Amino acid sequence: MHDGSIVIATPAQARQLVLLFHGLGSSADNFAPVGGAIARARPDAFVVSVDGPHPSTLGSGREWFSVIGITEENRPERIADAMPLFQESIAHWQNASGIGAGDTTLAGFSQGAIMALESSQIGRPPAARVIALGGRFAQAVRRAPTGLKFHLIHGEQDGVVPARASVEAARALQAAGGDVTLDLLPGLGHGIDARALQLAIGYLDHPHP
Repeated sequence: MHDGSIVIATPAQARQLVLLFHGLGSSADNFAPVGGAIARARPDAFVVSVDGPHPSTLGSGREWFSVIGITEENRPERIADAMPLFQESIAHWQNASGIGAGDTTLAGFSQGAIMALESSQIGRPPAARVIALGGRFAQAVRRAPTGLKFHLIHGEQDGVVPARASVEAARALQAAGGDVTLDLLPGLGHGIDARALQLAIGYLDHPHP
């Protein structure tokens, strides 16, 4: 596990753990301002911006998996290979914070969102909430675990991960009986603006009041 992660907030009476996962070619440091905004709005949250485990194959920043030569056919295998380290990172911060899966939120952007979404599809989900910004599932939704909330936030003008990926995922999760919300933001491309950030913060009510 790479040790470049940034602990943003460690409240004495932490009631929830929020783990942030950046996009391809970014880093924990770049994503830290998002964590700062969350910490200010949710003072009961233990907040960590998690650094990707590998140097980016694109030349700067970090990554969760390589996109060199990636296709629709080999994407699932790449993410499956990356998943053990991703799960190890989640477990590490749950142990460090003393907060379990039932009070953990995974909030990811782009590649970080892909990893967070896919973590819900194998074994026991490591969190009670996934907030995916500009993300997608690696393949068709296979299940919608009971008790897991999905919040999909996507720019309608996203030219990297088309918004239809979140639309289709929301439909599939609903069909599987899942708990899902979908927010499509007009004028937003592949990024996070003030609207997306406020939506994400708004979904961080405590999982089990």
